[in-house]
Amino acid sequence: MWISNAFAQAPAGGADAGGLMSFLPLILMFAVLYFIMIRPQMKRAKETKAMLAALAVGDEVVTVGGIVGKVTSLKDDFVGVEIATGTEVQMQKGAITTVLPKGTLKSA
Repeated sequence: MWISNAFAQAPAGGADAGGLMSFLPLILMFAVLYFIMIRPQMKRAKETKAMLAALAVGDEVVTVGGIVGKVTSLKDDFVGVEIATGTEVQMQKGAITTVLPKGTLKSA
């Protein structure tokens, strides 16, 4: 035959101590992933939820689409935003990304 059989070799004398050490890079990778990606994302989601819960009539907001306006009405999941004098749009609360400081919008 041209191909010889492959037989398993006996483990080397000092190879038994590598049990935990072989998983250490994997554990380190998950720790770094948690502190760099998962934890900041959870913190940002918590801040956004608190901001939407504290939303009040008269707040000046920026929406996901970049529309800037003043909150005129609040319902459970919907918000009325006045984007121009006499122009009010209804949108979901989740569409609001930022609450601006009072006085940011100038009345024309």
